[in-house]
Amino acid sequence: MAFRLGWSQLANGLFRFGAWSVACAMLGLATSAVAQESEKSLSDIEKPFPSQVFFGDTHLHTDISVDAGTMNRLGQEAAFRFARGEEVKTTHGLKAKLRRPLDFLVIADHAEMYGLMPRLLAGDKEILATEKGQRWYEMLRGGDRESTFKAAMEIVASLQEKEPPFSSEKIVRDSWHAYTALADQYNQPGKFTAIIGYEWTAIGGYNLHRNVLFRGGASSANNTVPFSQFDSQNPEDLWRALAAFERKHGERVIAIPHNGNLSNGRMFTVENFDGSPLSRQMAELRARFEPIVEVTQIKGDGEAHPMLSPGDEFAGYEIWDAANLDGTERKKPEMLRWEYAREALKTGLMLDKTLGVNPYKFGMIGSTDAHTSLAAVEEDNFFGKHSGVEPEPGRWEHMVIEAPDPELTIYGWQMASSGYAAVWAEENTREALFDAMVRKETYATTGSRMVVRFFGGWDFTSADADKGSIAERGYTKGVPMGADLPKASAQGAPSFLVAAMKDPIGGNLDRIQIVKGWQDKNGVLKEKVYDVVWSGKRKPSRDGRIPAVGNTVDVANATWQNTIGEKELRAVWRDPEFDPAEMAFYYARVIEIPTPRWTAYEAKRFGVKMGKDVPMVTTERAYTSPIWYSPIR
Repeated sequence: MAFRLGWSQLANGLFRFGAWSVACAMLGLATSAVAQESEKSLSDIEKPFPSQVFFGDTHLHTDISVDAGTMNRLGQEAAFRFARGEEVKTTHGLKAKLRRPLDFLVIADHAEMYGLMPRLLAGDKEILATEKGQRWYEMLRGGDRESTFKAAMEIVASLQEKEPPFSSEKIVRDSWHAYTALADQYNQPGKFTAIIGYEWTAIGGYNLHRNVLFRGGASSANNTVPFSQFDSQNPEDLWRALAAFERKHGERVIAIPHNGNLSNGRMFTVENFDGSPLSRQMAELRARFEPIVEVTQIKGDGEAHPMLSPGDEFAGYEIWDAANLDGTERKKPEMLRWEYAREALKTGLMLDKTLGVNPYKFGMIGSTDAHTSLAAVEEDNFFGKHSGVEPEPGRWEHMVIEAPDPELTIYGWQMASSGYAAVWAEENTREALFDAMVRKETYATTGSRMVVRFFGGWDFTSADADKGSIAERGYTKGVPMGADLPKASAQGAPSFLVAAMKDPIGGNLDRIQIVKGWQDKNGVLKEKVYDVVWSGKRKPSRDGRIPAVGNTVDVANATWQNTIGEKELRAVWRDPEFDPAEMAFYYARVIEIPTPRWTAYEAKRFGVKMGKDVPMVTTERAYTSPIWYSPIR
């Protein structure tokens, strides 16, 4: 069975190099005068401005990861080959290929017991000499799916202990050096970027995890080995270790937090790790080493929550909010505030005022967190969280994460086919992509490859959105996503230039929104979502809401029609409620029209009927990094 969806080599090459507008024209999607103008406006301006958007995954696991390796038999080389567009065979023998290659990849295998799983499966004598090593070897080699899954859950649980069940410094170092050499081998500047990284997996059930990315190649990364939770479960110690690495070796490194939605109130708090009030020193360390946050992935979306944003009709997307990661603690409503990106951005404004530094001044990306070695999250080509839930008739009801309380167990249909990181950079190289992440010129998508530009300034007018180069005007008259608004040249409210072009093979665009968060004069944190530009001739209702765009999805056949929505949307918006005394942030959210969810494709593919609670329709979206405004102090 092949889950490949063929596409022309020409289009593959064009997308690989980031030439979006040219690819759209070749595919017959840029046919109107406005769409043709977008060939220059969205991704083809001259340097020194970043002229291309590159799509990739900063969070992929292979058989090297101790948890993934219990079920996944694909190694790191297969992961690189798949990401750059080659066909591979999955653990269970399916043919797999991306319709469009990725531009970059970070294989972020777990630091904990790095590289030991392949040695365990090979019968390494040193590992089998331990009680747990022998037990897991027998469970994993038995060939029984239930036994394999049970071993996997035990191994995941072991990551919460203070000491590893078995360890070998030599195996870790040798495995790390093999990976960094492989990354250098597959790194092709200008064509495909292999960024070196790993995942620090601390407080397993509470998901204080970070992906660590290196700017340099093997010669730099080999000066260390992955810092693991067995070195420390305290993220502050991770930041200190990264700072020491930078001082000693003169190379930049960053950490990317993920899945705050499963941290049960621990990810974006106002406390140090020991529970004391957040100190300025820790806030500064976090701000330096965590410039971006992964807000969407297979384990749910972390942009906003309906309980925190009751006025936001789009806040309930792919929510996982029942418990922590392993289902050992049920979620309490008061935990939510410290888990979601929008709320963290608001908390950051408060901390900036009290500490003089904002630890949550982060940009946004998406990535997969797939444990299959396959960075595949398009709805019609989704290979799941781990190799135990590859495409097959019953995977929608298979267990993905087993919890002690059956009500908190996660099943296959709850997986979100998400997401990717979009990076605006001068070129597809390690240095350019890394530097763009540091300056936060990034956005998150839930799997769609729509092109999004977002600029802030004081002098944008409606004419700037009409025609011509959006990017040239944006960089000339303002600042891009991830930046601070410059000092105003005169009195008035800030203006924002925003533009989006649909994924050429995805759904049309429904609307673009700008999300504002601010702290008022009384210290109260507030937010508001503004519909800035939308498709069709819809008009706001009395309460200011834009009517739904409609729904063309044929669930039974897993198809939809692009007869609603627009190929491209662009606008200039000025904050109608601006107060120059109030600190604020703004980010753009782009919503697609409804399209079939991966479950609809799966039901059609295998001819199965899923439960009534299983969602069959999705609305793909993108979240840009914010632009911040600060009063003159």
